[in-house]
Amino acid sequence: MTFLDIGFVDILDIVLVAYLFYRLYMLLKGTVAINIFAGILTVWAIWWIVKALDMQLLSTILGQFISLGVLALIIVFQQELRRFFLLIGTEYLKNINLSIEHIFSKILKEEEEVKIYSIAVACINMAKKRTGALIVISNNSTLEAYSAEGTIINAETSVTLLETIFFKNSPLHDGAVLIVKDKIYAAGCILPVSKSHKLPQRYGLRHRSALGISEATNTFVIAVSEETGEISYFRSGEFFPNVKGSELRRILEREFLREFKETENPIKKLKALSLNPFKN
Repeated sequence: MTFLDIGFVDILDIVLVAYLFYRLYMLLKGTVAINIFAGILTVWAIWWIVKALDMQLLSTILGQFISLGVLALIIVFQQELRRFFLLIGTEYLKNINLSIEHIFSKILKEEEEVKIYSIAVACINMAKKRTGALIVISNNSTLEAYSAEGTIINAETSVTLLETIFFKNSPLHDGAVLIVKDKIYAAGCILPVSKSHKLPQRYGLRHRSALGISEATNTFVIAVSEETGEISYFRSGEFFPNVKGSELRRILEREFLREFKETENPIKKLKALSLNPFKN
């Protein structure tokens, strides 16, 4: 192949590699791992230079380091690789569900959905009272690694139950609540703390735990600040602060309602009943 002999497959190859590096950068961006990755690239570049200059001793030493290659990357970037494969397995393939439950769901029964209204109202009420809260929402997995450390509740999601759990005198208020579909599965759960620099220093352990679990799992996380009453949410390692009540409801609908339609406005029904908590 000559220099100008570039076909469709070559262009596709370049595009795929570029996209792969872009996704890798987005995973590492804002974390300590980006510095480690830069260090590895520096060592690799130095190795090529000393090899080109025929510096035998240094080339041999660096060559031994480079030969570890894939094994070293797996050890150093195990968390990031976990997130990368989780992204592939959930975000891109989430519509390919071959489970028996999914195939026959329309025949047997409708799959339970997240109680969006109850979660949104509870967050709004707790924000007004400046009650700290940490809610992890999963549409499939019970996240046994984290729920095992808490107290299993397995009760239907409701405004009252959520506010009771996070009441300051409750023994479970310091941990996180894990909601799976329409159930509050566990409370008082201990979550991994993120070491990312994305989060401003003014946010404490609750928000760092929210970011940590969103980095490690495919979950949607809501945090209510005890100091300011600010509502924030976390998704795929990204942080979205200062969310209004009505905005939170729409975001939850977009995330968890399979057939969300803008024309179906539940706020009109709430106004008719004079029960609209989403005014502000």
